[in-house]
Order: sequence, then C-alpha cells, then structure tokens
Amino acid sequence: MTNLINALIADEAGFIVSAELVLVATIAVLAMVIGLSEVALNINNELEDVGASFGNMSQSFRVGGLKGHLSSTNGSGFGDRQDHCDDQSSIVCNNDSNGEAQ
Repeated sequence: MTNLINALIADEAGFIVSAELVLVATIAVLAMVIGLSEVALNINNELEDVGASFGNMSQSFRVGGLKGHLSSTNGSGFGDRQDHCDDQSSIVCNNDSNGEAQ
C-alpha cells in the first residue's frame, strides 16, 4: 500500500496536462466572450437598419373624389412626415469617460 501512495505522490504526468487544459480553457472562454460581444453589436446594428428602413417608408396616400349623376364625395389624403428617429444611427451608446451610461 505504501508503494502505491508513493507512486501517486511522485506521479506528475497529470499536472502538466491539467495546467495546459486550464490555459486552453481560459483562452477559449476569453475568445468566446469577445466573439459574442461582437455578434451582439452586429445584431444590434442590423436591427437598427431594419427599424430605419421601416421608418423611412412613405405612408402617404391620396384618394380622389367621386362624382355621379345625383351624388358626389370628397377625396381624402394623408401626408407622412419624417419622425424623430427615422434616420440611420439613431441608436447610439452615450458613455462618459468613466464608462457609465448617461
């Protein structure tokens, strides 16, 4: 039994492998955090483009009046003006120098 305990104490083969595994896992986690941060930023930019395209669609219309033998009706219309956030880059991150949102 003492031979087995001495052999396990003297065995260092697993130490190098576990240290390398910790190093590789740390690098992989850091790379994944940076990658997911970039994915989130690009998804936000694409959704802003979609929102800006919906905001820039003209919803104006005009219907002419009708006139018959004994009756008539007036036409109607609607003019769509640009809203406050209809342009590109309306979503921005306002951080001060300390990194806190304003």
